[in-house]
Amino acid sequence: MKPIQALLKRLHTPIYDSRIGKLASHITPHLREGDRVLDVGCGCGDLGRAIFEDPLCPPGVQIRGLEQRRRGDEPIDVQAFDGLTIPYAERTYDVVMLADVLHHAADPEQLMQECIRVSKRLLIIKDHQVKGLLARQRIGLLDWAANSPYGVPCLYRYRTAAQWTEVFRRHQLVVEAELASMDLYPFGLDLFFGGPLHCFAVLKVPGAAPT
Repeated sequence: MKPIQALLKRLHTPIYDSRIGKLASHITPHLREGDRVLDVGCGCGDLGRAIFEDPLCPPGVQIRGLEQRRRGDEPIDVQAFDGLTIPYAERTYDVVMLADVLHHAADPEQLMQECIRVSKRLLIIKDHQVKGLLARQRIGLLDWAANSPYGVPCLYRYRTAAQWTEVFRRHQLVVEAELASMDLYPFGLDLFFGGPLHCFAVLKVPGAAPT
């Protein structure tokens, strides 16, 4: 690893830990006892572990991950996939998660459709949105700093809130819960890299049973 990447990784660790813990706290209230959860683009699998450790996590929840390159020491069961086609049958999982994944996907529309296909009930999306002064530049810097140490390429393709709404409509997703701003980072960093640059949506997939 190059010195700059090693430095970025050290600096990013406490920021990453804060993001993971806070994101898990937003997800667990939407899970049910015995849910089977798929974390698509799970990285190290730390979000799954944080959900298990959250005091609000219902009993019996199972979490499995998909990632293009397995790292080998993940705290959850992880299977490799091609980044587009999910290797499971329709409605295999109760909940499917995409946490800061779609803006890295080669074909985000296909990946979303695949996530919807394998979900019985919910699709949970955490991603970026372009909102505010120099939003694209700030998101791009954050994206590069977070992913460069791990060799994850950045495509720098981010949507506005209106574009996200259109994506949900096109895929016939019904919004159950939504956040247009999120504070995920240690004090001070959210002023520049948090808040309205992040969005979160809990979406009911087409054909899901009534709540």
